[in-house]
Amino acid sequence: MKQALSSPVAPKAIGPYSSALLADPFLFISGQVPFDPATGAMVDGDIKAQTQRVLENIGALLETGGLSYANVVRTTVFLADMNDFAAMNDVYRTFFSEPYPARSTVQAARLPRDARIEIDAIAMRI
Repeated sequence: MKQALSSPVAPKAIGPYSSALLADPFLFISGQVPFDPATGAMVDGDIKAQTQRVLENIGALLETGGLSYANVVRTTVFLADMNDFAAMNDVYRTFFSEPYPARSTVQAARLPRDARIEIDAIAMRI
């Protein structure tokens, strides 16, 4: 069985998809961009500020599913500019600990609403 999840402290889906989908023991989190859930607007700031907001949004969805960052087994990071890789990593590493989730990072030609970053995640109840 699968169950769509959302959180009042994470942005709402902007299309015909679920922000997160629980298919126990897995939680699939759709790509999150740096929207402030309180305003619905993109956060101001550099890649570090945008990465912080994206990972906070992911954290809210993890919490709704009864999970934490420690449960994340896989992420995909989409960057508008691969030159932001090191700065993104500086923030990313503050949310995860070893063993780190498996991850791919790619440069995307264009992200939703011209965000500089988007991250999706897969978590597992362990």
